[in-house]
Amino acid sequence: MQKNLKTKEMFIVRALEKILSDKDIKRSHHSQLKRACEVALEEIKNELKDGGQVDPTSSSALPLPKNDAANVITAEKYFLPFELACQSKASRIIVTALDCLQKLIAYGHLTGNIPDSTTPGKYLIDRIVETICGCFSGPQTDEGVQLQIIKALLTVVTSQHVEVHEGTVLLAVRTCYNIYLASKNLINQTTARATLTQMLNVIFMRMETQATDDAARFKTSLEVTEQLQTEERHTHDDVTQQPEDQLPVKEQENLQNAVESENTNREMVRSMLDNIVDSVVTGCEAESRSSTTGAESGGDSSLANESQNEGSQQNQSETPSITRVPSQESMDTSNDTDTAVTAKFTHILQKDAFLVFRALCKLSMKPLPEGQPDPKSHELRSKILSLHLLLSILQNAGPVFRANEMFVTAIKQYLCVALSKNGVSSVPEVFELSLAIFLALLSKFKMHLKMQIEVFFKEIFLNILETSSSSFEHKWMVIHALTRICADAQSVVDIYVNYDCDLSAANLFERLVNDLSKIAQGRQALELGATPNQEKSMRIRGLECLVSILKCMVEWSKDLYVNPNSQTTLGSERPAKDVEADSSTKTSIQSYGGSSNSLNSGSSIPSSLNNREVLDSPEQFEVQKHQKEIWETGITLFNRKPKKGIQFLQEQRLLGSSPMEIAEWLHSDERLDKTGIGDFLGDNDDLSREVMYAYVDLMNFSNRDIVSALRYFLEGFRLPGEAQKIDRLMEKFASRYCECNPNNGLFASADTAYVLAYSVIMLTTDLHSPQVKSKMTKEQYIRLNRGISDSKDLPEEYLSSIYDEIAGHEIKMKGTVNKPGKQLISSEKKRRLLWNMEMEAISAAAKNLMESVSHVQAPFTSAKHVEHVRPMFKMAWTPFLAAFSVGLQDCDDPEIASLCLDGIRCAIRIACIFHMTLERDAYVQALARFTLLTANSPITEMKAKNIDTIKTLITVAHTDGNYLGTSWLDIVKCISQLELAQLVGTGVRPQFISGPRANHTDYHHSDPLKLNLSSLDPSVKESIGETSSQSVVVAVDRIFTGSTRLDGDAIVDFVRALCQVSLDELAHPSHPRMFSLQKIVEISYYNMGRIRLQWSRIWQVLGDHFNKVGCSPSEDIAFFAVDSLRQLSMKFIEKGEFANFRFQKDFLRPFEHIMKKNRSPTIRDMVVRCIAQMVNSQANNIRSGWKNIFSVFHLAASDHDEAIVEMAFQTTGKIINDLYAKNFPIMIDSFQDAVKCLSEFACNASFPDTSMEAIRLIRTCAKYVDEKPQLFAEYNMEDINVPVEDRVWVRGWFPLLFELSCIVSRCKLDVRTRGLTVLFEIIKTYGEAFRAHWWKDLFQVLFRIFDNMKLPEQHTEKAEWMTTTCNHALYAIVDVFTQYFDVLGPLLLEDLYTQLHWCVQQDNEQLARSGTNCLENLVNSNGLKFSDSTWEKTCQCMLDIFNCTIPHALLSWRPEDAREGKESDMDIITGNTDDTNHILQRSNSSYSVQSSQSSSSVPAEEITLLRSKANSDQRLFQSLMIKCVVQLELIQTIDNIVFFPATSRKEDQENLALAQADMLHVEAGLSEQQREEQGMYRNLSSRHLLLLTDCLLQSHRFAKAFNSNHEQRNLLWKAGFKGGVKPNLLKQETQSLACVLRILFKMYSDETRQEAWPIIQQRLISVCHEAFEYFLCLQSEAHRDAWTCLLLLVLTRIFKMSDERFAAHTSSYYPMLCEVMCFDLKPELRSVLRRFFLRIGPVFNITPNTKTTSAAVTVGP
Repeated sequence: MQKNLKTKEMFIVRALEKILSDKDIKRSHHSQLKRACEVALEEIKNELKDGGQVDPTSSSALPLPKNDAANVITAEKYFLPFELACQSKASRIIVTALDCLQKLIAYGHLTGNIPDSTTPGKYLIDRIVETICGCFSGPQTDEGVQLQIIKALLTVVTSQHVEVHEGTVLLAVRTCYNIYLASKNLINQTTARATLTQMLNVIFMRMETQATDDAARFKTSLEVTEQLQTEERHTHDDVTQQPEDQLPVKEQENLQNAVESENTNREMVRSMLDNIVDSVVTGCEAESRSSTTGAESGGDSSLANESQNEGSQQNQSETPSITRVPSQESMDTSNDTDTAVTAKFTHILQKDAFLVFRALCKLSMKPLPEGQPDPKSHELRSKILSLHLLLSILQNAGPVFRANEMFVTAIKQYLCVALSKNGVSSVPEVFELSLAIFLALLSKFKMHLKMQIEVFFKEIFLNILETSSSSFEHKWMVIHALTRICADAQSVVDIYVNYDCDLSAANLFERLVNDLSKIAQGRQALELGATPNQEKSMRIRGLECLVSILKCMVEWSKDLYVNPNSQTTLGSERPAKDVEADSSTKTSIQSYGGSSNSLNSGSSIPSSLNNREVLDSPEQFEVQKHQKEIWETGITLFNRKPKKGIQFLQEQRLLGSSPMEIAEWLHSDERLDKTGIGDFLGDNDDLSREVMYAYVDLMNFSNRDIVSALRYFLEGFRLPGEAQKIDRLMEKFASRYCECNPNNGLFASADTAYVLAYSVIMLTTDLHSPQVKSKMTKEQYIRLNRGISDSKDLPEEYLSSIYDEIAGHEIKMKGTVNKPGKQLISSEKKRRLLWNMEMEAISAAAKNLMESVSHVQAPFTSAKHVEHVRPMFKMAWTPFLAAFSVGLQDCDDPEIASLCLDGIRCAIRIACIFHMTLERDAYVQALARFTLLTANSPITEMKAKNIDTIKTLITVAHTDGNYLGTSWLDIVKCISQLELAQLVGTGVRPQFISGPRANHTDYHHSDPLKLNLSSLDPSVKESIGETSSQSVVVAVDRIFTGSTRLDGDAIVDFVRALCQVSLDELAHPSHPRMFSLQKIVEISYYNMGRIRLQWSRIWQVLGDHFNKVGCSPSEDIAFFAVDSLRQLSMKFIEKGEFANFRFQKDFLRPFEHIMKKNRSPTIRDMVVRCIAQMVNSQANNIRSGWKNIFSVFHLAASDHDEAIVEMAFQTTGKIINDLYAKNFPIMIDSFQDAVKCLSEFACNASFPDTSMEAIRLIRTCAKYVDEKPQLFAEYNMEDINVPVEDRVWVRGWFPLLFELSCIVSRCKLDVRTRGLTVLFEIIKTYGEAFRAHWWKDLFQVLFRIFDNMKLPEQHTEKAEWMTTTCNHALYAIVDVFTQYFDVLGPLLLEDLYTQLHWCVQQDNEQLARSGTNCLENLVNSNGLKFSDSTWEKTCQCMLDIFNCTIPHALLSWRPEDAREGKESDMDIITGNTDDTNHILQRSNSSYSVQSSQSSSSVPAEEITLLRSKANSDQRLFQSLMIKCVVQLELIQTIDNIVFFPATSRKEDQENLALAQADMLHVEAGLSEQQREEQGMYRNLSSRHLLLLTDCLLQSHRFAKAFNSNHEQRNLLWKAGFKGGVKPNLLKQETQSLACVLRILFKMYSDETRQEAWPIIQQRLISVCHEAFEYFLCLQSEAHRDAWTCLLLLVLTRIFKMSDERFAAHTSSYYPMLCEVMCFDLKPELRSVLRRFFLRIGPVFNITPNTKTTSAAVTVGP
């Protein structure tokens, strides 16, 4: 009670006393006021007495707010004097009253929260507010009163003790608004404005706070409920009432807590507001344009949705609420579209805010007066204030405001339409505010305003930018706004996704970028008379926007970017924490380079209109964008040629083929050219007609009069000019009109409607076309339409009304605004005029569109996916590039250059991230071009911007290296040229100053241009010097040192580029440079630590480069390359290598290549030394590298330089002798290469000692293979397909033996003989371990020794080869066969026979003899092991040799053959080789001796003749002689095989001796017995023996035939065959027959062959018969002498036979033997014959047996 008394004393008493003491109170019209004051004072004094409070001044403390209900009752009683005081006209009294009221309300002593007694349905507070507002009576109101009103109203609205709603709030706001407009006092204006801002802040903040509190309360109650439910679950069914009793208590506590917290919040807000008001009033001289502190309203609550789902009570006060009657203001403002406004709000506070917001929107829509408005005019100030306040509201909009449907609708229907008007205002401030509001809308409400945003951009912003008549100021403000938009990544991507990818929307992003690009290039439509500075600042702004957009794209896609410099380990994954950091930043994308207040749109705000947000799928949008592009192409085509456009869209399957579908499209697509549609519909072809019918049928003309129907009809297209087309259209229109209006009483038929419609069209043209000079009058028009309704007239009033309507309103197409065409602007006045016209047009179009979309709900996609950036950039990269290129090209301004470089850097980043090769290359090349370092740029023009470009390029290389791909080439080229510039700049090599040229033809021009640096422009000199600055050098170096952080693909691209540039540098004819080559060596060092997989890819490129550089014609360069390779290799090999890897092999390959291709002795020597050093120092670490080492030595082995060969061989020897002994297991992979290398050393003819030593080393290698065969089986990576047991052969023995065979094939006699010896030595030593199929492989190799000679050669070495190597080999092979016959016989005997057969066919007597000798040795050595089939093959072989060596040509040769030039026998046999006659001279044949004698006896001149004419004969004769030799040899061989060698000769000698000594019976038996034990006779079957006799007989008969043919022999003799002796074949004739006879006689006496005796006897008799017959025919004594042995043999053998056999034989030959007696025989023969005839007697019983015996004994020779 005490406190209340103080309050009244302090406030009411003083105020009342002050009023009563005022001099004006005495006036009569204030009597009521005076009385009321006195009554009130009296009452208060009484109360003070009752309360015992005597001293009114006892306390100076401020009163506390009242808290008892007693005082509320007296409040109205106290209010009356104040109400009357406010109504008085005395300003001092009013000020006092208002001041007191304000304080009472501020301290909570006057809440007015009771019904108003004067007006039912209202609260006292409403009356108080009306009273306060009533004090303002217009501009004439006292300024002090105005200030007091403002103060009181602010207190009412912001105080938490009183509540005002709806109309009352509006009244308070409107009063302040009016004071601002009406007051002349600047302080009052400023205070009013600040107060308004503050009021609005509070109104909207209260709405948001209430929703938040409700949501919190709702959440708390939910938690309570959940808690209770869980408790209930834990209790039993028979639970007591206790929990239910506790429930209300808990709820009360929760509510109590919530209320208390709300109260404390309000306390805080109140104190802040008081401070603000005071500061505004005191500091109001400085007018604040910005929206004042809205910090309290920034509370963004995620519970906004929940707040809307919970109904809450209307009033928080404890007094019972009454139903408010809406005030008139409230009614006025809510009467439009909101019959159920209240239903849409969950709380009265929301309605308050809505009403205020809508009122402001409507205020901002009020039009300004025509012409240039006065800045002080009410209309303009009102508009500016309302826009300011709206901006403030929007900028501080909270979740409720942003999500509530009513607010969104208000924005669409009022604010956006207002903005479409204000957005083209010529008043800069209005325009600027409109832009600011638009930005706020874009930031907070874009989810709901898709269509509206499109209209703003398309119709206003971009139009202003694109038109040349708009003022610089307008353009400047637009671009300033765009700067804000472009700085927000979300907005930029959203624009693209929602408009450019929407089939029905304009391509805003594309158009925006194109416009900005033009501005940035300085190509924009600037107003007349813009200063250069303005132009430049505009250009910079354009560039800033472009760069911002790119930065947004970079920001948006940053999650895809991996910075190589953030990676710590080579080629490893990113650290996990980086990934986490990235994912956390993904949610809040804020643009760097954008404004701090960027428009990060409210995408995080949950939308109550949940249909608005659509999920974004990049693929789907790309498809849409692609479709849209096709649509746009089709539409463009349609606008030029309608039918083609339709056809195109149908082919693309976007437009249906039916007329109805086409018609629907013509109706719906706004982008189609109206004239095009009209022309198409009017055409007379079938398709156009059908589409036109469908088009008209889609229109509904019901309940329209004909003019409005016609207007509706012609909205969609422009009527074509041709009468026939109009006629067709009108006809269909009339038909459809009558169809839609069947009950129209005016028209008798469609004809009437048709004629009338046509006449309306004519009337429109007549009245509104400027070409028609004399216009039609109404009477003329009525007359024109006489009798058109079935010969009757239409009502005149009707026609008159049509005329009036058309005269007043032309029939126009929908949405056409008459924009002025392009005009030449000659003066500022004309520009302004034109701009005003354009603004009208823009404004009208925007307003129409805005109104048309105000009720449309278009879904807005809030982009979230990073992939959107790719298509955005793909679409816009060219305008970006154009802007930046032009900027760098034209301007030297550092700011422009810096922006351009920034832009290019961002563009490269985007192109890189999305792997857009073409785009990336274009930007990097542009950047490279502007460094002035590339091919065609003169370095003497270097400026600061070029230096910056160089720095940017280096930065790009540093930050985006992972993505640069092939673009590395441009960068590395620039770095290479930069080094050159540094050389020039530091004066090291000024000769380069002319600038390197791209094509080599220019090089000879460059030398004369040696400039002196001092002659250059100082700025250029400074720039060139800048290239050597510390920062540039360090940055370049960082690229190379940083190469370790590039990923696996990037490092390969980098290295590839570096290699290419290095080649270019080295290719310079006059000044090759090694800069890049040095860098290659450096980065090889740096990157050697990479994983092997990556390193091998790098080395693929580097190795190839070293190959090329190592073969450079310049020894210096090649030397550097080889030395670098050596260093790198040493380092690489130090790392070692595991088994079965091949990295070392790849690494060392360049050494091989250089060795192979570079012929310079210095470099070759260097390579060998490098490899030797490697072997000496790193042998323990080398694994797969051994292969390369041996390859290099292999190449060195064939060199002619002794030092190279010596060094290589020494090292190879060391490897074989020492390292193989220690490390054979780990070096085994290179074994084959080692052997091949040794083989090459052996084959180098220049160094025979080395050759011999190499063969010895190969022998050593065989020992290693033999000792450790299992090792070859273990190392099996390459031999997966080779069976384990064969690996030692494939990788050990075979290479060894093969290489030895190669040595035999390639080397000179001494070396090859040594090689052959070692080859067979190894085979004989280690052959025991060889498997059967190994032998097959081996013999293929061995037989190749003979193969080499199958082709005829032109040099004489063939003969030497055959007589030495082949001979040697043949005997050695037979030895091997004999040694391993058990294995080889079954496998390879046939092959061997084939080989022997080949040998005897060669034109080499020695070889032929060896062939038969070997055959003999083979059979004699192994015949005992032969099977029957082996004998079959053996006999067949002998048979084949016989057949192929019979010299048939001896019988057929004629001297004319050669003369006539026919193909001779020799040609057939031997081809056309020369000089084979030398073979024979080295032969030991008796024939060849004769031959050589004969040839030497021919005079020299005849030799020349013979050579020219009878060369082929000579060769033929030599061949024939060899054949004769082979025949003889073969006869001897058969003899030696069947009997033992020399047995036959012994027998002949014995026969002769016996004949001579006549001791036949004593010796015969003995020697026969001896002979039986030797030779292969026993092993041969009878069939084989008879086979041999057949071929011997064939040979014998041939010889006989030749010897008998004296004519032929004479011919040959004359031709020089066998020299000076007449040729014969006596030996062949006699020896073959002797052999046949011996075989047959042997068989005949063989008991084991009894089954063959009959055949043998028959054959023996026939052979002997033939022999005797032939002998009797012989003419020559010598010839007969030659037969002596034969006859002795026959007679002796027959003589030894049994009587029966003797008789059989004798009876056959008896007459011939008698004839033989006639010849002059040798005594031995005669002796035998005598005994023979003596034996005949007893056998045939002519004489007794005893005589014979005695005769035989006694007869002498």
